[in-house]
Amino acid sequence: MKKFLYPGSFDPMTYGHLDIIKRASKLCDILVVGIVTNSSKEPLFSIEERKMLIKEATKAAEIENIELVDFSGLLADYVRENNISSIVRGLRDIPDFTSEMPRAYMNKHLYEGFETLFLLTGIEHSYLSSSAIKEILYFNGSIEGLVPENVLKYITEHGMGGNK
Repeated sequence: MKKFLYPGSFDPMTYGHLDIIKRASKLCDILVVGIVTNSSKEPLFSIEERKMLIKEATKAAEIENIELVDFSGLLADYVRENNISSIVRGLRDIPDFTSEMPRAYMNKHLYEGFETLFLLTGIEHSYLSSSAIKEILYFNGSIEGLVPENVLKYITEHGMGGNK
C-alpha cells in the first residue's frame, strides 16, 4: 500500500493546498495530510481548527483517501515510523525549489528510504501562500477565491483579521 505524506502548516488552507491534495491523492492509496507545528510562526488557527477546516474542504472536494494528523519533530523520523512511501511538496516557483531541494537531500541523508515528490502547483494558484493570506487579512483585504469556501466562512464568522 502506497502511503504518501503532504506536510505543511495549512494556516490557513488555500486553494493551492487543496489542488496539491487532490492531485497527490490520485497517486497513492492513502494521503496523510500532516499539520506540522512551526515554532517560528504565530498561527492563525489552532491545530484542531486546521484539522476541521481541512476535513471539511476535502470532503466538499470529494477526496476520500486522506488521513489527517499533526506532528512535530524531524520529518524523516515521522516518515520512517509511519511507513510513508514518499512525501509530497508543492512547488510554486524557483525560490520554492531552491529551498525544498536541500531539505529533500537532508531528509534522504537522515533516512535512506526517504523520497520526496515535487508537484508543480497549478498556475492559477502559483501566487498563493498562507503568509500572503494572513497579510491580506491583517489589512482587512478580501481573500475570496483564494481559500476554500468553508475557510472563508469560518474566518468571516469568527471576525479574524484586521490590524487590531
